[in-house]
Amino acid sequence: MQMTHNKLKNWLLPVLLIMSTSTLFSQGLWQIRQVTNQAQNHAMDNNQNFSPDDAWIVYDTRPDEGGIGENAVIEKVNVATGKTKVIYKTKNADKFGPGVGAVSYHPTENEVVFIHGLPPTSQENPYAMHRRLGKIVNESTKKSYWMDSRDVSAPFTAGALRGGTHRHQWSGDGDWLGYTYNDALMFDLEEKTGNTYNLRTVGVSARNIKSPKVSASTGENFQGEWYSVLVVKVVPNPQPGSEEISKAYSDWWVGQNGYQKPNGSWQRARAFLGDLVTSKGEKLTEVFVVDVPEDITVEGTEGPLAGTSTTMPMPPAGATVRRLTFTEGDKYPGVTTEFRHWVTSSMDGAFLSYLAKDKNGIDQVFIIPVNGGAPKQVSFHSTPVQSTVRWHPKTREFAYVCNDQIFVNTIDEKMNPGKANAISPEFGKRTYAINYSNDGKKIAFNQEVESHVQIFVAERP
Repeated sequence: MQMTHNKLKNWLLPVLLIMSTSTLFSQGLWQIRQVTNQAQNHAMDNNQNFSPDDAWIVYDTRPDEGGIGENAVIEKVNVATGKTKVIYKTKNADKFGPGVGAVSYHPTENEVVFIHGLPPTSQENPYAMHRRLGKIVNESTKKSYWMDSRDVSAPFTAGALRGGTHRHQWSGDGDWLGYTYNDALMFDLEEKTGNTYNLRTVGVSARNIKSPKVSASTGENFQGEWYSVLVVKVVPNPQPGSEEISKAYSDWWVGQNGYQKPNGSWQRARAFLGDLVTSKGEKLTEVFVVDVPEDITVEGTEGPLAGTSTTMPMPPAGATVRRLTFTEGDKYPGVTTEFRHWVTSSMDGAFLSYLAKDKNGIDQVFIIPVNGGAPKQVSFHSTPVQSTVRWHPKTREFAYVCNDQIFVNTIDEKMNPGKANAISPEFGKRTYAINYSNDGKKIAFNQEVESHVQIFVAERP
């Protein structure tokens, strides 16, 4: 991915202008209002929930936090009026599935993508991590289609996967989707043998590379539209002290357009958390980046893209993994894992953010350069940070939750933080799933009100 000097200059100029005023705009409490009121849940799930024009917020109506398999509806709410509209509803839904949820808006088009369990479902074949795909709905044309293909019939098909894709995230140009993945064949093999095969990893799909045809000989195969691969190799028993990964997860696109390498070229990439084993035999979670090649159809050195009956699909040529954090010797090694959070990226792809413990054992925000270097602590609270960090879409401003309160801050090119500004009162209740609007003027978040999850919006004064 190349970017000319003039294009780069034109892209950076408005960013720098906005950055110079971002601190001014971040002062004081923002205007907060409740957007949804219905006696149901409205789960945003740490996704890209604002429509391209910021007029709508998309969500699912799962009955509880882990209840995607029991949810049948994808909806959206108008930010200004509170009017809701159904975008998609499954057929023949019951307690076994198929289940839909974790929905995200395309950055520029009137499209959404979400998890969809495999229909039909039954007690024997319910919604599960290894039995789900990405479904795309185009609201303008009213058409929907499977994003990724699924082929669980040997000899399998390169460009199709074999199980469950989860929490689909659009790239900045909308032509790629990234996700976590669990494999159905490896799930079955683990059930049969009692050995560890069912491992989570990271995959991507490309809109502009057409999915191959898959056999329709089984009802477990599904024909999708996008070419799909896994980009991180995982192993069940990493060698102690090595950089072998047993689980890759909590992944995020690096920047809106990738990151700029030291040689000036631009590279599409996915950041993620990876589980290792230390030299002492202990689990350790660190921050990684995997470069995603533009051509994902070329087989790599680890094995076939399609996988085999006893091995996972393997990454394409050029999918290069780099470890960014090295915390084994720290007082509190590793990334925070006591609660689920995602590694996230600044809009320009220069920095990643994640949570880790400070010298006092308190979860704080840390920043690290994508090209490598020492991490820097940029939050200094007396109580733990409670959420994934989310970044402003045009500046190096970021937001997070601490003490049931939303904070925003900025960093400069050397990762030096400004002052952390509270933009909300202390709510005294769980505040989560924060996400910026596309213009950066609003932050949406979830809170429970009278036993139902509702959507709130904080707007800059």
